[in-house]
Amino acid sequence: MPDSRVPRLRRFLVCEPRHFAVQYSINPWMHPDTPVDVDLAQDQWQELIRAYRAHGHTVDAVEPVAALPDMVFAANCALVLGGRVLGSLFHAPERRPESTAYDTWFKSAGYEVFRSESVCEGEGDLVPAGRYLLAGTGFRTTREAHRQAQEFFGVPVVSLQLVDPRFYHLDTALFVLDDGTGSHPGNIAYYPEAFSPGSRAVLARLYPDAVIATREDAMAFGLNSVSDGRHVFIAPRAKELADQLARQGYVPVPVDLSEFQKAGGGIKCCTQEIRP
Repeated sequence: MPDSRVPRLRRFLVCEPRHFAVQYSINPWMHPDTPVDVDLAQDQWQELIRAYRAHGHTVDAVEPVAALPDMVFAANCALVLGGRVLGSLFHAPERRPESTAYDTWFKSAGYEVFRSESVCEGEGDLVPAGRYLLAGTGFRTTREAHRQAQEFFGVPVVSLQLVDPRFYHLDTALFVLDDGTGSHPGNIAYYPEAFSPGSRAVLARLYPDAVIATREDAMAFGLNSVSDGRHVFIAPRAKELADQLARQGYVPVPVDLSEFQKAGGGIKCCTQEIRP
C-alpha cells in the first residue's frame, strides 16, 4: 500500500533553462535543426520545481550562463555524497565550461570540490544506490573515473556497461526507487536492453525485485526519474512504468519535460541531489 512507502526529504540543485537550446549534437536525441520552444521549456521546468517544493523538497539554483545551453542539466555537473563533491570533466568540449560555473556555486556554498581527472559526468553516470555506487560507462564516463569515485567516496562501485547510444548516461536507463535500510539493498527500476549481458546479470543478481521498464517507457524518458522513496517524479508518457510503480506502493507524480527530450534530457537530468 502507498502508506507503507516513506519519503525522504531531499535537497536539489537546479539551473533555470534561460539559455536552453539545441545548438550542437552530442547524443542521438539532439538535432540542431529542430526548433526549441524556450517559453515552453521554462514553463515545464517551473512545473518541476513547483512539484518538488509541493512535496517538501528544498530547491537551490545556480545562475545560468549564456552560451551554455545544456547547463540546465544539473545532474551532470557533479556527484555530491556524504557532503563531498566530485566535480565533472565533460566528454564534449562544448559542455566543459559548465564545470567551472557549478564548481563556483559549490565553493560559495562552503563545499570543497575535487575535479575528476578522467571524463566523468556526475550523476549522469554515477548513481548512489544504498550501499553501492552504480556507475555507467560506454559513452561518457570512463572506468578510470569509476575508480576515482570509489577512492574519493569510499563506497563500493559497481561498473555497468551501456551499449545503446540512445541511453548514453546511466540515468537514462536506470533510477533508484529507494535506498534501503540496514542489510536491505533498496531497489531500482531499469531497462535491461540498455546494458551489456554481463551488466544485466549483475543488476538481476543485486536487484532481483527491480521494476523492469519496457522499451516504450524507456524511450519516453520514464527512467530519467527522481524518487524520494514514495513519490516518483516521472514523465507522463511512461504510463506502463507508472502503473507498475503504483502497484508497488509508490506514488507517480507526472511532470512533462518533453521539450528537454530534444536535447536528450528529462527530469533527473535537470536535478542534482545534494546529499549531506
